[in-house]
Amino acid sequence: FSVFDADIIKTTDVYTGGFSAEYGGRVSSIMDIKTKDGNKKRLQGKLSSNTFGSKLLVEGPLKKGGGTTFLFSGKTSYLDKTSEALYNFSMPYSYTDLYGKLTFNANNGSKANIYGFNFQDQVNYQGISDLQWNSNGLGSEFILIPGNSPVLIEGNFAYSEYYISLDENASPLRESSISGGSMGFDFTSFQPKGKIKYGFDVYSFETKYKTYNSANAKIELNENNSEFSAYVNYLYRGGRFIFEPGFRLQKYTLGTSPEPRLGIKYLASDVLRFKLATGLYSQNIMSTVSDRDVVNLFYGFISSPENLPADEDGNEYKDKIQKARHIILGGEYDINLKMDFQIEGYIKDFTQLTNINRNMISNTDDEFIIESGVAKGVDALVKFKSKKLYIWAVYSLGFITRNDGNRTYHPHFDRRHNVNFVTSYKFGKNEGWKADMRWNLGSGFPFTQTQGFYENLTFADGINTDYTSTNGELGIEYAELNEGRLPYYHRLDASISKSIKLNKSSILDMTFSVTNAYNRENIFYFNRVKYERVDQLPIMPSFGASITF
Repeated sequence: FSVFDADIIKTTDVYTGGFSAEYGGRVSSIMDIKTKDGNKKRLQGKLSSNTFGSKLLVEGPLKKGGGTTFLFSGKTSYLDKTSEALYNFSMPYSYTDLYGKLTFNANNGSKANIYGFNFQDQVNYQGISDLQWNSNGLGSEFILIPGNSPVLIEGNFAYSEYYISLDENASPLRESSISGGSMGFDFTSFQPKGKIKYGFDVYSFETKYKTYNSANAKIELNENNSEFSAYVNYLYRGGRFIFEPGFRLQKYTLGTSPEPRLGIKYLASDVLRFKLATGLYSQNIMSTVSDRDVVNLFYGFISSPENLPADEDGNEYKDKIQKARHIILGGEYDINLKMDFQIEGYIKDFTQLTNINRNMISNTDDEFIIESGVAKGVDALVKFKSKKLYIWAVYSLGFITRNDGNRTYHPHFDRRHNVNFVTSYKFGKNEGWKADMRWNLGSGFPFTQTQGFYENLTFADGINTDYTSTNGELGIEYAELNEGRLPYYHRLDASISKSIKLNKSSILDMTFSVTNAYNRENIFYFNRVKYERVDQLPIMPSFGASITF
């Protein structure tokens, strides 16, 4: 539930692959979110409330002139408290998000800020499962614009913590956390036909992880790690071509990874563009799930281990970290002034991936295995924008496989088809009315099926255990890894709102919305032992109002 509020976001850049040397430490994708600064001229804000929750945003200058500004955003839900009265059923979802930012501005454009956040989320189905994930952190950023130099200097310092736990009635408590600090500096030198950007980053973090595999064996790992990276990226515009070569060096506790990158864009005409991106990538952090889950709600994070098993020839792996190489090809076509079309194909070759050994049953077994994988697919997007109507539609086709040395399988996040359709229409006097709609469809994720149940004798008293009279625990015999598929997911959300101008600086917005308009039963959680299914949100009408001042 916790994401940065749209009202405080300045820019959001999502790089699904082939990202430049400016970013690193990830083998698949990157999201770069920047929040806006507080208003320099006047105090303003937004207060909103509906049947799901409430939100407050306040921003403005701390003193006349806008030299120092503030921004505060807070939102909370009370659906877990009101759903019984409003909808005649209990919805155990709750969250509370807080974010604050101070910005110090200089007359020449230089600035610095400090920020902090605390996000808390919980889903508690009584007697079934209790899922919690919390994150908090603080940091600082600055931009220096030297008076007589063409070099822009940026820096950042940050510390954050993330914790997730899943307590199920039929399983032991699972927990994972990651916490650490970072520091980075970036320098941008502007050239006549482009720019050179270079810099370095330092990270230090701790991971704690406790889970149980399909054999009900406990896995507990606590690690401390540090990373150093440096990069240089050159953006050159010449004629119809834009070249962006770069190089990044990632230094991990377990080794060093040199990573060349290249991006090319060709402007074939005023309306047609082609692009290519490729590079080498590495990652220390591992995201882990358990195949005991039908629906994966618990995502644990650990750092790459030092003690890896030998390869198929009995030799040690040269690299201890995860590796990948990407190639992205795409095109953009402006159909007319209001409509454009984009298509992009990609191949991500994960040459080395570390995973937890799902078959581990004793301390003599390897805790980890080395896998390889391939992700390939195509994304097609159509966008239309006029004064009153906005349409955004995207279709994604993807194929993801992994090989653990014995078999090839589909990981839990392999989604074959994904469709998103978003539209917004303004109408009425002074376009005071607006209708919004979003429809999403996704094919089912893979999961490991249940083959049967058996009595598992743990031999708690060792050789003295009387197996003829001892009652064992319930054991689960799992089928082949991820051979099953969950049902398709699809949902329609719609809303209509009326905007009323109260005075020069205040606007009242009233909104009626419907979540899951045709009451699709989308699975949220499944207990394979009790064969209990919990669905996501049912059809939920809601009314709310907000005041912008």
